[in-house]
Amino acid sequence: MAQPGKAVHGLSGTAAKRRRLPPETPQRQALMTNSPLEIARQIQGNLTHAVRRIVDRASLPRDRGFWLTLRLAGSLEEHQATGLGIGRHSTLGLFEVLETLEAAADDPQVDGVLLRITAPLSGFSKLLSLRRAILRLRERGVPVAAYAEMLDAESLLLASAAERLWLPESGNVFLVGLRLESFFLRGALERLGLAAEVVRVGRYKSAGERFTRDRMSREARQQVEALADDLYVELVDAIAAGRRIAPTAVRDLIDRGPYHARAAVEAGLVDGCLYPDELDEALSRLTREPPPERPGPRRAYAVEATLYHAVRAGDRGWRPLWDGLPRVAYVVAHGLISRGTGHRGICSERYRELLDGVRCDERVRGVVLRVDSGGGDALASDLLWRSVALIKREKPVVVSMGDVVASGGYYLASAADEVLAEAGSVTGSIGVVGGKINLEGLYERVGVAKDGVERGARAGLLSESRAFTHDEKAAVREEMAALYETFLDRVALGRGLSVAEVRDVAAGRVWSGLRASRVGLVDGIGGPLEALQSVRRRAGLAADERALIERYPHRPRLPAWTPLLRLVPGR
Repeated sequence: MAQPGKAVHGLSGTAAKRRRLPPETPQRQALMTNSPLEIARQIQGNLTHAVRRIVDRASLPRDRGFWLTLRLAGSLEEHQATGLGIGRHSTLGLFEVLETLEAAADDPQVDGVLLRITAPLSGFSKLLSLRRAILRLRERGVPVAAYAEMLDAESLLLASAAERLWLPESGNVFLVGLRLESFFLRGALERLGLAAEVVRVGRYKSAGERFTRDRMSREARQQVEALADDLYVELVDAIAAGRRIAPTAVRDLIDRGPYHARAAVEAGLVDGCLYPDELDEALSRLTREPPPERPGPRRAYAVEATLYHAVRAGDRGWRPLWDGLPRVAYVVAHGLISRGTGHRGICSERYRELLDGVRCDERVRGVVLRVDSGGGDALASDLLWRSVALIKREKPVVVSMGDVVASGGYYLASAADEVLAEAGSVTGSIGVVGGKINLEGLYERVGVAKDGVERGARAGLLSESRAFTHDEKAAVREEMAALYETFLDRVALGRGLSVAEVRDVAAGRVWSGLRASRVGLVDGIGGPLEALQSVRRRAGLAADERALIERYPHRPRLPAWTPLLRLVPGR
């Protein structure tokens, strides 16, 4: 943390302390009675549902099953991108992908799912969430196949969850392990006549080292080594389980990688070599026998997952006009934490207003806060911690961690009732770092002079034209120490630990989600779907009770049925 200078899903401690209104009470009935504006929104939602049903009948096959083609590339966004975003080669966001797979698991028309990996994948924790959803799909009897032109380690982590995995003969598996690395800028700064004035509290708080060193410190290397060990174990175990290879053999394969397609087949990393035009025949062999109501030969018919989500998986169903449905808020907080009202990252004023609105909305029964942030401004983090804590007093809050929830990101997450992380999430970093860049050397080099007058012994503390004095650095450190103690207090309060227990795992150290669960910083391993299950349970929603998933922040988009105009089935 820098000082400036948690759709409808049938998914499955603190609840007794919260205000709960049983469904039959007059108060509850009053809360669920819609206002005229809300009735208008329900009508709009029902119109959207009607259009979806019409397009479903027109675009999806009625007399046969089909395979969903799910295209994946790069790092999955938390939500689908704005605009149409639904052409034949478009992709879904993480939430939409998970929503699609959940719907497909219970859809008798879905014969299987084909993962088309069109570019190397990234985002370790997101891939673990998606991998678990794929395994759950297979457990329910739905076959899953994967096809890629090239696979790296993270892509193979996901693709290995499929029942069948294919590459073209010219493809390759670039399986050579994992590397965690950082840039160090000290030498470049010195050449420019710049010097970083960095103050930190917590010996593992290494964010400032990139400006003051040319390699990792002992403490930084220690925590990165531990993180690499945990990620490597997850990678090896996932590939071993998916490809039915012993973990020791997988480690040996990694050390002997990379592999061209034929070598990958011989090593058991993939099942065979196919070209895209041969996929239909291969998928037909995996297709289940058609039921009596739709006789005919087994044949793979392809439907784009974007189309399926637009017309079926993302459909919220009919909404009652007079009595509203309970809601679960799914709030995405992604990026740098800063103060203000901007639209990039997690801006404190904008998110504070958003969270306060969710808290005051009586229809919202619980909140999933999906966080992916390495931190940022200390004051902004504390303001957002307060907003989460206020929600927690009235309704359950469950945090779902993304790839990185550290420093200020962990600060605000710690206020929740429950914190879930993936084993590969990076979290912790309970510490404070800050400082300034001293431009004195650069000014001298280019012939720039800066002069002024001061009143107050520390009036020039933030001046970029000189270094901190000894007194100024001591004052900055004292302020950061106070922020650090507040950070420890906030985490101790939220996590139900003593300050001493938090201090033992703090000092700026980062942890994998797996290790964080062992030291009490998170409650368990899980992703967005598990967080939704937990918040529904905490909110007292029955397993079969309908609830609308309201996603925040709202993103400007075209009407929900507009994407349906251009979807084309195909591989």
